[in-house]
Amino acid sequence: MNVTQPLLRFTDCTPSRQAHDGESFKQEMLDFRAFGKRTRVVELAFSARRKIPVFVNEFWTSKQRAAHSIHEISYRACFKPQLARFFIERLSLPGEIVYDPFMGRGTTLIEAALMGRIPFGCDISPLSMILTAPRLAPPRLAEIQRRLESISMVNGAEAREDLLVFYHPDTLKEICGLRQYLLHRRDQNKLDDLDRWIWMVAINRLTGHSPGFFSVYTLPPNQAVSLESQKKINEKRRQIPPRRKVAELIIRKSAQLLSELTEENRANLSEVSGRSLLLTGSCDATPQISSNSISLVVTSPPFLDIVDYAQDNWLRAWFFGIDLVDAPIWILRNVEEWQRRMTMALTEITRVTKVGGWVAFEVGEVRNGSVKLEEFAVRAGLDAGLEPRLVVINEQNFTKTANCWGVDNLTKGTNTNRIVLFQKI
Repeated sequence: MNVTQPLLRFTDCTPSRQAHDGESFKQEMLDFRAFGKRTRVVELAFSARRKIPVFVNEFWTSKQRAAHSIHEISYRACFKPQLARFFIERLSLPGEIVYDPFMGRGTTLIEAALMGRIPFGCDISPLSMILTAPRLAPPRLAEIQRRLESISMVNGAEAREDLLVFYHPDTLKEICGLRQYLLHRRDQNKLDDLDRWIWMVAINRLTGHSPGFFSVYTLPPNQAVSLESQKKINEKRRQIPPRRKVAELIIRKSAQLLSELTEENRANLSEVSGRSLLLTGSCDATPQISSNSISLVVTSPPFLDIVDYAQDNWLRAWFFGIDLVDAPIWILRNVEEWQRRMTMALTEITRVTKVGGWVAFEVGEVRNGSVKLEEFAVRAGLDAGLEPRLVVINEQNFTKTANCWGVDNLTKGTNTNRIVLFQKI
């Protein structure tokens, strides 16, 4: 198998246990009482002969431990690590491969690694690799600090003056100097784990709404506004970009990300480090992954034209030296196109999944209270050769049970996670 680079350095293995079969998983969903609520069961009447059980409860996040600090990287439309953990611990065993074909910021991969599974991932956006791989090979904080001290961030750097709407002039010089250093290292094929870590953290500090970011106050870090929009924000708030010290903020964020990383984490991860795989490309064509090799897929595909990834990440793409216009990122504007693309993706997912393996397909969107993507996901899965076993709806505290399926209060997004669980038979 083609492993692109050594990636893993930490894990938190769960005790060895028997993975669920379909009936025992259904029974656990029915009996679930961890947060004091009873599971409601309804049916998705897909056809006259096929009715799929739907289990509604608060299955994760309420009164639950916070996710590991290493997850705290901002990215739009990402699900919580507790979602991935819920399925990983029940439907896979340590040492098995867990795959996310739409890996985004890498939530499934990192949670799988923390639990002693082998993480595989794919994403059509080249940003996904830089967001995920460094956290699977985290350096020591002292090493990060020494590397930053060795980098000259101002000498010879050409600053983009149009970015002064976001940054103090001296901060912008440091940002451009760091970018120049990293691009030169990449061009010389000299990037190492420290460089990749610094690049990842810097990308996630570019803009935000607190003093922990390089920029003046702006939108949250997972959504970079345009230059013109930032000018309007500055005028409305009567603000000018304050001086921020780039290296100091990278160290501060690194310390937060690494704060819960134990020696046991690092030691355990070395056992699976050589077997992980990250791919940049379309998940409907992954010849690098062997057929019948994946035990569990946990993923969240693109929703219906809700997020413009290229626009949201334009500043990150600039800092990384890429043009996302060249990346054929899927933007799906109607359910017919969405279902067609999902069928393509799920057909390839079916090929790489083991017989008896599972696919947890999160489609957390309801448009205008009428378009429930789980219904179209079921159709796509059937066309791809998968068997839909059940739907899990994770109900938030503020979501009324009566609205969980009809959904009056979800017309502008979603208050629930809705996961179609398929099995390869």
